[in-house]
Amino acid sequence: MTITRDWRVRPAAAADVEALAELRALVLRPDLERLGRYDGRRVRQRLRDGFDPAHTWVIEVGGAIAGRVALRPAEDAHWLEHFYLAPGHQGDGIGSGVLRALLERCDRAGAVVRLNVLRGSAARRLYERHGFTAETEDPVDVFMVRRPHRPSLPHPAPPRRTGRT
Repeated sequence: MTITRDWRVRPAAAADVEALAELRALVLRPDLERLGRYDGRRVRQRLRDGFDPAHTWVIEVGGAIAGRVALRPAEDAHWLEHFYLAPGHQGDGIGSGVLRALLERCDRAGAVVRLNVLRGSAARRLYERHGFTAETEDPVDVFMVRRPHRPSLPHPAPPRRTGRT
């Protein structure tokens, strides 16, 4: 595993939508083809239709767009959506770093996080490593949830003995 350290996350801008739609089509193509559901036009349009820069971040490596993630607040949870990394950057620690930062933020807020991942996708292992569990499945998606994690409180120090009884 190669760890890429030259990455950053920045707020998305409306001008990012087409580059992110192309990235989505590239990243999802193998899994959608395996499921017999790939339609390049539809996969791009779905991102355009749901694109909300207010809840979206762009992941850059070396100054170039390498991924995207959205965390959309909803009534009972935050939805982690459209989390993609270009194939050349998968498995090098970026996804875990981004996910860890978002989940820490949700934990501080006491927020439940939900997502759906394509059945058979390797991304499911990433989510499971970060505490997500499957709730339901359909022929295409696995719906997962992660309850907020509370940091362990430090144990109080044992009383110090003074040597007197």
